[in-house]
Amino acid sequence: MKIKYNSPVVLTFTIISAAVLLLSSTIMKGLAADWFMVPGRDGFHPGQLRSWIILFTHVIGHADWDHLISNFSFILLLGPILEENYGSVSLVIMIALTALVTGILNVMLFPSALLGASGVVFMMILLASFTNFNKGEIPLTFILVLIIYLGREIFNSFAADNISEFAHIVGGFVGSLFGFFRPARSPAKK
Repeated sequence: MKIKYNSPVVLTFTIISAAVLLLSSTIMKGLAADWFMVPGRDGFHPGQLRSWIILFTHVIGHADWDHLISNFSFILLLGPILEENYGSVSLVIMIALTALVTGILNVMLFPSALLGASGVVFMMILLASFTNFNKGEIPLTFILVLIIYLGREIFNSFAADNISEFAHIVGGFVGSLFGFFRPARSPAKK
């Protein structure tokens, strides 16, 4: 038996995120804040390349190991299934678009910074409920996941905490759109 790098996008995303957290918590203290955190409303500078880069890279940075582990527990569970069903290139595009949408909306609407892959997690949760659906159907699993996961986030958005429920909701919405408009590829014939 040999170990297989079975899900290149998900595994690479995980390794890079862990490396960034390790570096930013040890020898490069400002790394996460400088390159992996979307600023709030007043911190975005359209004339700086860095401002545009972090609209994508904020999903790589995490505040601490608990934050990273809670996100990547879901990503490592759901990501390989999605990567197999949608393909590696499509999954990279979906992650990048989710990062971009959550980053832009955070810059436009909120005064606080955004850090972490929670929006990607919720994109994957909602997208996973579409892996076995036929055109013209709405999977009951999608409806239940929508109620349970996004309903909880809407309810939690009224609490005072450091969690961006808005990024979760937007990520779930983006994943729903991907599920409706980007059907999974047909399984390979064996």
